[in-house]
Amino acid sequence: MFVYTWYQWLLFFFLYCFIGWIIETTYVSVRSLHFVNRGFLRLPLLPLYGSGAIIMLWLSLPVKGNIVMVFLFGMAGASILEYITGYLMERLFKMKYWDYSKNPFNINGYVCLGTSIAWGFLTIILTEVVHRPLEWLVLSLSDTVTISLVIVIAIVFLIDTVISVKEALDLGRILESMTKLKAELEEVQVQISLLKAETTQKVSEFKNETMVKITNLKTETATVIKESALMERLQSLTENKEKMTGYFSFHRKGILRRNPTASSKFFGDALNELKEYSKKYKKS
Repeated sequence: MFVYTWYQWLLFFFLYCFIGWIIETTYVSVRSLHFVNRGFLRLPLLPLYGSGAIIMLWLSLPVKGNIVMVFLFGMAGASILEYITGYLMERLFKMKYWDYSKNPFNINGYVCLGTSIAWGFLTIILTEVVHRPLEWLVLSLSDTVTISLVIVIAIVFLIDTVISVKEALDLGRILESMTKLKAELEEVQVQISLLKAETTQKVSEFKNETMVKITNLKTETATVIKESALMERLQSLTENKEKMTGYFSFHRKGILRRNPTASSKFFGDALNELKEYSKKYKKS
């Protein structure tokens, strides 16, 4: 058992990606009380589940028949995979596409005890129940049919992966730019407030002195020019921020809708703003 050709392994991978999508989408949709198309990709495939299933099958080989060891090996292997995947995705895309920070016994929000235990039970169900009919189905196909299916699915899968990675990278850049723009906006607003306060203070100090009135007039003129420049800068930054939100295309909104628990320790405020914008977009 579990001795297959490379193309059979690939077909198993895609099948378990699809089964994982069904499980994850059903679970999140029930919790959210509305349909949520889960996943990083737009296709109904979750590579994490496909990779996890293959790892579970490989790890269960040495301990096949020992349910306890199958549980422990599957739990450990899938949890390590989930942690590494979450860590790398956050470093690459500046976001956590799943976040267990609020769950007890979590490790940096990438894994938690509850999901690790679930992975262990899934390994038992996978090896003892689910895989047997799938194995019969895949082995009943001719090599030509299997290879053809794998090639077609792989091409579509790779295209979707390239597009989704590009959209995710763009989303990360948008979050970074929005955060910088927000900081600049706040800095300009502070400068305008300080400038107004400074002008008011000078006028109040020298309001009865004729010579100083001329100085004040010059000062006020310089202040008006400086304030005008700051206001122009403020308007420019505001317009740039609106343009940045406009770059938040349909597919980038879809990334957030498919991952409602996504978080970012780098650009949290910008991410929350885009989440709210995504909700408004969906309603409109």
